[in-house]
Amino acid sequence: MAKPKKDDRRAVVEQMRREQQRKERRQGFLIVGSAVLVGAVILGFAGWQIWKAGEDGGSSNLASLGVAAGEAGCQDVKVEDAVEGASDHRDEGEKILYDAAPPAAGPHWGQFLLTNQIRPFWTTDDRPPVERLVHSLEHGHTILWYDETIAEDYEALEQVEDVAEAAAKNEDAEGKFMAAPWTGDDGEAFPEGTHLALTHWSVGGDGDPSGDQQGVWQYCEQVSGEVVEDFVAEYPRSDAPEPNAP
Repeated sequence: MAKPKKDDRRAVVEQMRREQQRKERRQGFLIVGSAVLVGAVILGFAGWQIWKAGEDGGSSNLASLGVAAGEAGCQDVKVEDAVEGASDHRDEGEKILYDAAPPAAGPHWGQFLLTNQIRPFWTTDDRPPVERLVHSLEHGHTILWYDETIAEDYEALEQVEDVAEAAAKNEDAEGKFMAAPWTGDDGEAFPEGTHLALTHWSVGGDGDPSGDQQGVWQYCEQVSGEVVEDFVAEYPRSDAPEPNAP
């Protein structure tokens, strides 16, 4: 029997070497592809969590903003029964003097803020007239008013803005939360020692706008997301004379 020629053996060895290289390349591609796929899944999941946090409101961090409720120097919630002003629309431009500082209910201009005009945070430079904001209260908004002491304190004002942005995404507020300045030109000052006021126009929690309506206030010394979260949980968007309007 003839022995294989040296060239034939060399060809066989070369063929085996090439086959091994192809196998190694395929394995390398599989490893890299798997790593890329796993990385994409991880990044996708992280991105989904970020998006979900935004969609769900980012309200999960609302209570962590500002100081704790026990440190905010808040007064007890004040409720006034039988408030008036529902559907009491005045001419735009008419100055309305409110008994409360700030108002939680009352007569207001007929022109309300449209959806594309509503935002969570207003400054002294761009705030709508109080008479239009009271109309927003009738529609279920909760307003966090801040005085000039807060307006002149950059850190506190930034906290107010952060709280307003988070509260507007809160499931109880459902987009109906805003922060706005209260100035000396608007009316009396807040109670001594307080610089913020939460207000809401309530129908007493029963969802019946035809019954006695209530004005709700809570005055605080410092910004507290925890206080805001508790307030909108007790007085949600749905608890208002016209909750389905903008």
